[in-house]
Amino acid sequence: MKYSIHFPEFDSDLYPQKVVALRLSGLEKDEEIPVHQHRKGQLVLPLSGFVRCKIADAIWMVPANCAVWIPSQVPHSNSVSPDADTCMLFVDPDVIGMPSKACTLSISPLLRELIVRLTESDLSYTPESKTARLADVLIDELTSMPSEHFDFPIPTESRLHSIALELINNPSDRSTVGEWASKYAMSERTLARLVKQELGLTFGNWRGQLHIVIALQKLSSGEPVQRVSEDLGYESVSAFITFFKKTLGRPPKQYIKKRIND
Repeated sequence: MKYSIHFPEFDSDLYPQKVVALRLSGLEKDEEIPVHQHRKGQLVLPLSGFVRCKIADAIWMVPANCAVWIPSQVPHSNSVSPDADTCMLFVDPDVIGMPSKACTLSISPLLRELIVRLTESDLSYTPESKTARLADVLIDELTSMPSEHFDFPIPTESRLHSIALELINNPSDRSTVGEWASKYAMSERTLARLVKQELGLTFGNWRGQLHIVIALQKLSSGEPVQRVSEDLGYESVSAFITFFKKTLGRPPKQYIKKRIND
């Protein structure tokens, strides 16, 4: 079922079916779906454009041929770009094999087509229907998809929480750990220890995760590598490409091309 920007309020929990889907497109501006939760788990799959999800204590970016999985009863919000064509899949929590925590799932071409087909079907399908058989195949495929992590964690510790929000608002800020520590009246060692304690990461790796999230968002929308590099505050395009390749195993253009073509 495909909706425009004025799509009606949708409550997936009103449907007893194991899995239901809808499709959202035709937005004229960025659309923020406020914080909410539901019994059914939710899979967010952009067919084009991008979706950014705020789930619990992290921001998740959905690159091409991936989808964000949000488990049952987990509060979340979704921000959808105007050019996005997005499928929303809702899965009953009794379905066995779905991840128990939020994550990014790789989506095979077959699964993508199954999800699109389900969005075109009657939401109130019966257990004996052709759509029910399609849903069974979809679930089998979905539960076998590998998971990945494209998220930027936002700590609950007040000082780290503030730093996270500042980084999100100004990702090109290249302040050192010492400069951030001084701004929040603590030593560099204390800040480094807090980040490690809260997130299990170094400060550099934490900030790097944000850069990957934003880079994937921008690259998936067709922005050139040079502009993305500038937006993230890198001294040169080559420095950004080196960082991207070290993190994801391929240069930006190759990575996005592979995602689109796989």
